[in-house]
Amino acid sequence: MPLKHSLSETLSVYSSKHFPWTRRKTSTHRHKVVIGVGGNVGDVQRRFEHLFFEIQKDKRVVIIQTSLILKNPPFGFTEQEDFLNTTILIKTSMNAKVFLDYLMRLEKKFGRKRSFANAPRTLDLDIIFFDNLVMNTDKLTLPHPAWSERESVLIPLSGLRL
Repeated sequence: MPLKHSLSETLSVYSSKHFPWTRRKTSTHRHKVVIGVGGNVGDVQRRFEHLFFEIQKDKRVVIIQTSLILKNPPFGFTEQEDFLNTTILIKTSMNAKVFLDYLMRLEKKFGRKRSFANAPRTLDLDIIFFDNLVMNTDKLTLPHPAWSERESVLIPLSGLRL
């Protein structure tokens, strides 16, 4: 990965072709969404680049901005490789529940297998914020629980202009 900068012994930030990136044109889509993106299996940085282009294929979604990529240690289940994490600011015409289903399909397309909590994964896509919506259902909690306690969200999020 090009352009590495160490923040501490365990945290580093990276940039690549589309991370960080900012769209020049505005979007007419109604909803503003921040997605947390992560992974630690295989060539994750390359997968992020492929995800960038895959999202752009869907007319219901427009990428507005991406952040730097953070390399950080895992939490929960710690006997695994470090994670790469980033955030993406999106505008979409989908409602929150439909958008969640869209993200789950993307995870599956990129090889995500759900074996146990905090397991290693090819791609993890979480809705951090969906407009200013507050929701707590079996499938979706908004804003994302504990987002404000995770460096894996806070550091990349600090690079977005919300």
